[in-house]
Amino acid sequence: QVQLVESGGGSVQAGGSLRLSCAASGRTFSRNALAWFRQAPGKERDFVAGISWSGATIYYADSVKGRFTIARDNGKNTVYLQMNNLKPEDTANYYCATRSGSLWTVPEYDYWGQGSQVTVSS
Repeated sequence: QVQLVESGGGSVQAGGSLRLSCAASGRTFSRNALAWFRQAPGKERDFVAGISWSGATIYYADSVKGRFTIARDNGKNTVYLQMNNLKPEDTANYYCATRSGSLWTVPEYDYWGQGSQVTVSS
């Protein structure tokens, strides 16, 4: 069992920044991919950013390229999402997720965090 605990969400004005963290504990995968998804009310859960176990492969959704940065610290079993120049359309519940093996952009992951709300005001 793996637990993912998220922190760092909150409310900001458009143009502001937030940094989300997700710490993994338990029986973590030795070669795991980590990703962030988000879901707004009435919307599907969509891929935001992901990173392979080594950090060599990183994917971003087109909507966040140039604004968001994903990084991982394997020593701390933690993945981060730095969100800059936030827009109202970024408002959503953000979930971190992990799976054994390759990075996927669909929500087929083994473990999920509890979600962290990000609200961006106009």
